[in-house]
Amino acid sequence: MECKNWPVGVCSWSLQTDIAGVAQAMKNIGLEHVHLGIRGAVEDPNVLAEIQDQDWRITATMIDFPQEDYSSLDAIKVTGGVVPDDCWEANRKLFIGAADKTAILGVKYLSMHAGFIDESDQAHAKVFRDRIKRLADAAADKGLILLLETGQETALELGEFLEELNHPAVGVNFDPANMILYDKGDPIAALRVLAPWIKHLHVKDATRTKEPGTWGAEVPWGDGEVGIVEFVSALEEIGFDGAMAIEREAGDERLGDIALAADRLRDICG
Repeated sequence: MECKNWPVGVCSWSLQTDIAGVAQAMKNIGLEHVHLGIRGAVEDPNVLAEIQDQDWRITATMIDFPQEDYSSLDAIKVTGGVVPDDCWEANRKLFIGAADKTAILGVKYLSMHAGFIDESDQAHAKVFRDRIKRLADAAADKGLILLLETGQETALELGEFLEELNHPAVGVNFDPANMILYDKGDPIAALRVLAPWIKHLHVKDATRTKEPGTWGAEVPWGDGEVGIVEFVSALEEIGFDGAMAIEREAGDERLGDIALAADRLRDICG
């Protein structure tokens, strides 16, 4: 499936099943592309072999870290990505393993949540930048580009961080819903700010919280505040030329919601 010549896939972790289950769900929905969670393949060589047996097309891989706690905004702020000092060495090794497996699969992009960028603490900010640079260097050594996912900071803050980092092997996986879930600004305005770095994106929607300091609510694509017609138009405006992956991380009917998102993209894209 394509939308305006952009490959459309699904985030494997949204389906909450094994490799065979992901492949079957993709066939049922009519999708050939996948943003693939790679940690299982790092931890178990049998999983890598099973991935290699599939006939799907992997647009990017994704590495998550064991200590990450998304139960609240406060929890993810201290546990997300490369932030926790006591997890850094283990996470660095996990990332390098993910880069190895991504390169073996012939995939160009490896995405992750970096964690909260906090420029108010300069000592912390320097450590954070150094860690991202080390991971980007490791990605570059494998011919990969590290994609940082949006959400934890405003688009202007992330753009300033990327400009300062100035690393050729770092880009952005843009998630419009995360801008709303974290209450970090308008996703379409953010899309324009981050356009120079956006290589890949998620198809996800949300409604904004009415209580500052708490999560917004993820909803099916087209039922939230992203503005899906305007979003697709903005992608054309900025000249986006990557792939998109439908992500659904909430609700009791994920498969149906992913199929609905695919149908709504077909309607928009013609």
